Amino acid sequence: MQYEITEQIPLLDEQGNLTRAGFAKRLLPVYDRKKVKGGTTRLKEWDYYYVGNDRFGVALTIADNSYMGLDSISFLSFEGEPWEITKSPMSVFPMGRTALPSTSAAGITASSGKRHAILFQVAEGKRQLTAHMDSFRDGQPIDIQLTLTDEPEESMVICTPFEKKAHFYYNQKINCMRAAGAVRIGEEEYRFKPDSSFAVLDWGRGVWTYRNTWYWGSASGLVDGADFGFNIGYGFGDTSAATENMLFYQGKAHKLSQVDFGIPMREGKEDYMSPWRFTSDDGRFEMDFVPVLDRASCTDVKLIKSDQHQVFGRFSGTAVLDDGTRLEVRDLMGFAEKVENKW
Repeated sequence: MQYEITEQIPLLDEQGNLTRAGFAKRLLPVYDRKKVKGGTTRLKEWDYYYVGNDRFGVALTIADNSYMGLDSISFLSFEGEPWEITKSPMSVFPMGRTALPSTSAAGITASSGKRHAILFQVAEGKRQLTAHMDSFRDGQPIDIQLTLTDEPEESMVICTPFEKKAHFYYNQKINCMRAAGAVRIGEEEYRFKPDSSFAVLDWGRGVWTYRNTWYWGSASGLVDGADFGFNIGYGFGDTSAATENMLFYQGKAHKLSQVDFGIPMREGKEDYMSPWRFTSDDGRFEMDFVPVLDRASCTDVKLIKSDQHQVFGRFSGTAVLDDGTRLEVRDLMGFAEKVENKW
């Protein structure tokens, strides 16, 4: 049984614990940073956008993780010989000064350094994503101007407690937004058109435990001409009240139960570039995943470690909506990842 939150409530009580664990289809719990009690260095806040189509994609992150800030720009090309570039300047002890908004529905998220700047603006039903970095590829700058529209009525919202008191994760994933604009790298321009380019927002606020691993998968696109997407994941916190697994079809969310990431193994290690198999305990999400590109990175400075494999590829299989409607999915571009953190 999964618990659905259907009314606006405070996210945290006076002790910094979740007032309710569960999921919602809108951003109903109200996040108040002043109620966070789990320690000033344990608070993690981020806005992450991925915008892509069948040919290329771009990812932008602004994160304030208390003792470490991170701004990240990734560009990925899926054609020919796939390639990607990620540049992630870090800062020391931002401690909340990045001032990320307390809601995903409005406001400005901005961060910059000597040679880069990233800006997210939410207003009047649109999301404007702007970014620049002086030296991105072979000494050439990157410039990004994207507009996201057609935000669906429902999304994935989850309130997940950890075993430790005053530790929690509050997360919203907004899939299936339409994207228009361009990315310019030197003299090359990559144009995103709203009939074929889609975006997802990963909006996260929480007090995390030191060591954890998460699995996350996402895709947005078209199935038989209709907007379709999904969010799947697990691996951290107490998810007994709800999982984050959802389908999105024509603006509506459809709740799933458990989904397993069948990452292939070879010689005792994950073989990320071989085909994966996703299965669900209720038979409502059965997908094959053919990888195209592994955006892999590992930062290890002993006390802090982040080992990431974000694998982009194509999903094919079946998805079943709440009313039993069965959708046939073919070659839907998306990603699935495994991330191990000590932070």
